[in-house]
Amino acid sequence: MRHRAILVVILLVTGLIASAGARRSSVLTPTDPDGLVVHEWGTFTSVSGEDGAPVEWVPPIGPQELPCFVERLPFSGKGWLQATVRMETPVLYFYSPVDRDVDVTVKFKRGLITEWYPPADVTPRLQPLALRSPSLEGAISWKQIKVRPRGSEKFLTGSKANHYYAARETDAAPVEVRGERERFLFYRGIANFAPPLTARLAKDGRVVVTPAANQSVADVMLFDNRDGVVVHRSAQPNSNELTIDAPSQASSREAASAALEATLIKHGLYPREAAAMVATWRDSWFEDGLRLFYVVPRSAVDDVLPLDVTPEPTSVARVFVGRIELLTPRVLDAVRTAIRNRNREPIVKYGRVLQPIVARLGVTDSPEWKKDLEFAYSTVSPPPGGCR
Repeated sequence: MRHRAILVVILLVTGLIASAGARRSSVLTPTDPDGLVVHEWGTFTSVSGEDGAPVEWVPPIGPQELPCFVERLPFSGKGWLQATVRMETPVLYFYSPVDRDVDVTVKFKRGLITEWYPPADVTPRLQPLALRSPSLEGAISWKQIKVRPRGSEKFLTGSKANHYYAARETDAAPVEVRGERERFLFYRGIANFAPPLTARLAKDGRVVVTPAANQSVADVMLFDNRDGVVVHRSAQPNSNELTIDAPSQASSREAASAALEATLIKHGLYPREAAAMVATWRDSWFEDGLRLFYVVPRSAVDDVLPLDVTPEPTSVARVFVGRIELLTPRVLDAVRTAIRNRNREPIVKYGRVLQPIVARLGVTDSPEWKKDLEFAYSTVSPPPGGCR
């Protein structure tokens, strides 16, 4: 009887361990306990012109916002080239119950890869003028990525806090490339292509949203922060034009964050991935100003950013958020007045989109205007030596 009791205990413990392992596998690899699951998130950011079409722009802050260990093109990164779309912080996560080696290639139609980590092979290395070419296709490749679910989680950090690190707060397996470890593969770039959706600010304050031909956009959120007063409104456009009334009910950054996280999870991200994405971009997404967020259709992501992973994953989720900045009369007036009165605070507040704001204000050749521009750009330009 004693031996039988011991055997029963052993079987029960073994069953519990197997059950726990199965639960872990079901979270990481829903369809195959020995498979590879790849999840990706990223942002396509554009600035809307008066007619709704995206305008070329450049954020004066440049690439200095990233840690210094991030690699970048020698022309100092995407901050110094004008483009209609800035592809910001796509990260690729890997989930696997076993160690495995993986190769990854991402192509970027009509775009250039400008920053990345861990080390990778990037082409073309330096062709700024190629952004004008409809045949341009950038690419980034990582070979022999060591996906190690039980690997070391000691990753590089810089000397200062950085929003880059928030993307590490997930359950993804650590990866190692050429001796350098990270939680994910990171890359970023700029491009000239037509986003799957445009947005135009009407004279009555409403926002007219128009999906591109043959595109079906599932979820959008109109967000407005007016000197700390936050409002947002969610909607679901179809293939036709949609007009969204200006949000009026008071909200908060926390409520907007929660709504976006829920949307990201609905479209395929794990909860900790969705939280990491929102944490990465919270300060930028919810800063002062009016903007439209939307989930980029998976077909549009695959068309612009063809992804190849070897061996082939069991499943792949690619969830990109489109962000369209809408320049309101309130913002334009605030920056115009700030430049005229040499008031730096409003210029810093809208510094990320200062260049398209200045373009909307109207450029002149007068000496006074040139001095105004010098003041405005000196206010938001980073100090030499920049990355942090």
